[in-house]
Amino acid sequence: MARILQEFKEFAVKGNVIDMAVGIIIGTAFTKIVSSLVADVVMPPIGLAIGGVDFSDLVVVLREAVGDEPAVTLAYGRFIQTIIDFLIVAWAVFIGVKAINNLKRKQAAEPVPEVPPAPTPEQQLLTEIRDLLKVQR
Repeated sequence: MARILQEFKEFAVKGNVIDMAVGIIIGTAFTKIVSSLVADVVMPPIGLAIGGVDFSDLVVVLREAVGDEPAVTLAYGRFIQTIIDFLIVAWAVFIGVKAINNLKRKQAAEPVPEVPPAPTPEQQLLTEIRDLLKVQR
């Protein structure tokens, strides 16, 4: 039992769990931004272009409402909206990853000033001997 707890502690303390938690939090915030982008910016012009149709209202009535029983509908408009949301999220992630990759390529392409390696102890000794020989001449 102590071994399992030790393994769990090593797992939980590693940066992987913390990195994952930060990623989930950032992803949740990003989802809100993308949802607002889709609902408030992208969908109004698309709805206007197709004659003011709101996708989420598109349904096929399978059975009309009878008395207190609600109608049975196939809400394919919500499905279309979900697909559009997915495509926009996928596009935003693609553009973000592409931008990051371009930055990484630019950084990799920039020449890094080469720092000469420090002389080894043998090289230092040989340099001192050379300097002493020059002084003796």
